[in-house]
Amino acid sequence: MSGQHQAQQTVSNPVIPGFHPDPSICRVGDDYYLVCSSFEYFPGIPVFHSRDLVNWTQIGNALDRPSQLRLPREMPSSAGIYAPTLRHHDGRFWLIVTNVGDGGNLLFTATDPAGPWSDPLRLPGVPGIDPDLAWDEDGTCWCTVAGISQVRLDPVTGETLGEPERTWSGAPGAQAPEAPHLYRIGAYWYLLIAEGGTERGHCVSIARGDSPTGPFEPCPANPILTHRSTHHPIQNTGHADLVQGPDGSWWMVLLGVRPGGGTPGWHVLGRETFLAPVSWVDGWPVVGEVSPELPAPAWPLHPGPALPARDDFDQAELAHRWISVRERPAELCSTKERAGWLTLHAAGASPDEPDLVFVGRRQQHLSCRVRALLDPAAGRGGLVVRLDEQHHYEIEADAEQVTVFARIGPLRTEVATRPLPSGPVVLGIDITQDPPREARSGPDLLSFGVEEPDGTFTVLGTLEGRYLSTEVAGGFTGRVVGMYAAAGTVHFDWFDYESQHAS
Repeated sequence: MSGQHQAQQTVSNPVIPGFHPDPSICRVGDDYYLVCSSFEYFPGIPVFHSRDLVNWTQIGNALDRPSQLRLPREMPSSAGIYAPTLRHHDGRFWLIVTNVGDGGNLLFTATDPAGPWSDPLRLPGVPGIDPDLAWDEDGTCWCTVAGISQVRLDPVTGETLGEPERTWSGAPGAQAPEAPHLYRIGAYWYLLIAEGGTERGHCVSIARGDSPTGPFEPCPANPILTHRSTHHPIQNTGHADLVQGPDGSWWMVLLGVRPGGGTPGWHVLGRETFLAPVSWVDGWPVVGEVSPELPAPAWPLHPGPALPARDDFDQAELAHRWISVRERPAELCSTKERAGWLTLHAAGASPDEPDLVFVGRRQQHLSCRVRALLDPAAGRGGLVVRLDEQHHYEIEADAEQVTVFARIGPLRTEVATRPLPSGPVVLGIDITQDPPREARSGPDLLSFGVEEPDGTFTVLGTLEGRYLSTEVAGGFTGRVVGMYAAAGTVHFDWFDYESQHAS
């Protein structure tokens, strides 16, 4: 109920579920904007808006043109767009990010965060990954990167002034000091970083100094946030950013994962965006619990419009949530060739291929139901749950039959097949969270089948979900589920995605 404080005492965490890692946030008046990493997917860098830090609506993708984002075919999955930082300064939005594999560090600007965003300003003098931007009182712009090092930057020309200088890099010997964010808060400059790696040892640490260049004094309570060596349902907590709430309180957005199944635990949705309260004690931030149910903030909540379960592809352009692998050539993907249908023309011959013609969305719920009506009369295609080229399950139709395939590392197998009557067919996937029965139990089950004319769902094959997890596949992404063409032309009339349980 917009504009009114909810009666319930808690709100769900993560606040942006599914594959939305490396959140960076900024506040402009009463509005909040947040961006995330997107890796090998196009368009890149989803942009979200909120009025309350709890309810987020995607308003665009910052990198939505080929001139802004090049993801070469030879670039591996989990490369591409890493760790953007979003800031507002001098009436403009500034977005700095790394394109790993093509272009290094890039800077974009916009007057409206919904876009359009500028073409990239290349930053050859900025090394490394995870770049941050901060401006001091005299207008000097400081760029801090993983490592941790810092350099003066002219954000208009992209020129660096001087050489990068090493600065405070977290605990001695700790791996992967990264995700730096530099802030002026009160009397101090604070340098917030992640360290310990983005897996189970992930944590957040902070230091402060009198100058943006330090020297920095580490917080005696570091790490100020970590869930390592615990049984907490949210793990890998880190890569954080700070922001003030509507009442002047402080909050942290961060990434975390929700492992399922037995041991060692498998997370399948990727790294998600969580919210946590922050208090200040003796000039240091103290992070409250990062919990699945977050105490409701003490201000009115503003729920945004609910996304419809079905996309009928009636609009000329695809909705913001739809993403493709590396590129989306207009000649291969269109909602205009057949009115009210999404038409895909094949390039790569299967989801094993880096040039697969694919339109999908992030899986955002631990249990969900997916259906799509497709016409494969002139080609071959279907529905796929994708982690990368070597880890995916799909149900595929051509003019004669439906087949379920599984690709797990070097192994690809045909799971099941059945004849297909002529004409369009409804393919489906049911993903069901599977409570652990023993130490080796996986996190979920994926059932692939055909919806019959009477509405019943005939399952052709059920596969275990652990093999489509980061713990098995590696990398930095999460599951994406969607439609693809593997031969000829395939038309999709509609696509349904529904949560089966609150998760």
